[in-house]
Amino acid sequence: MDFLFDGPDDAPRVVLAHGAGAPMDSPSLETLAKGLAAEGLRVARFEFPYMRARRTEGRKRPPDREPVLLDTWREAVAELGGGGSLVIGGKSMGGRMASRIADEAGARGLVCLGYPFHPPGKPERTRTAHLEHLRTPTLIVQGTRDPFGTPEDVAAYSLSPAIRIVWIEDGDHSFVPRAASGRTERQNLREAVEAVTGFVKSLVP
Repeated sequence: MDFLFDGPDDAPRVVLAHGAGAPMDSPSLETLAKGLAAEGLRVARFEFPYMRARRTEGRKRPPDREPVLLDTWREAVAELGGGGSLVIGGKSMGGRMASRIADEAGARGLVCLGYPFHPPGKPERTRTAHLEHLRTPTLIVQGTRDPFGTPEDVAAYSLSPAIRIVWIEDGDHSFVPRAASGRTERQNLREAVEAVTGFVKSLVP
């Protein structure tokens, strides 16, 4: 498996997977990964098979089926030395798949950047059942305007006490705010980096 690495070799390690539609070097994930590295974390990124195939075939493909996505996460964790030394997670779908294997892998922690609590416009189709019993220490960073889960949506869910949520003001699914909010994308991404950095460092023995 091919990884992109940022940050010092001997630092606390974070593994990030991409969302459904953008690769591991998308601008927002690149900014987040390099921001975390600048804060002294070792960040690894990888891609699921369908996204790797997009690079070689030059055409878009839909995401792999869930068993393939989960097995790819297991492979990444194994290649990086096992969950006990890793905080795993990622953007949207990548973070959701990590949340499905975090307990099984014995991950040190879990970070979800824009968790897809439900499809946009379909709040009845929740993706939260496994989050009720999650044991892995978890940070979800979520924009307050995220169509995949707003503060009002999330307040109604029964979530594990292991989960902490940090809200990014006026952010959408990628933490981008409206111009009228007076906030900037750079500011929101910086807040996301600070939240993740503090969380990861709090888990280091």
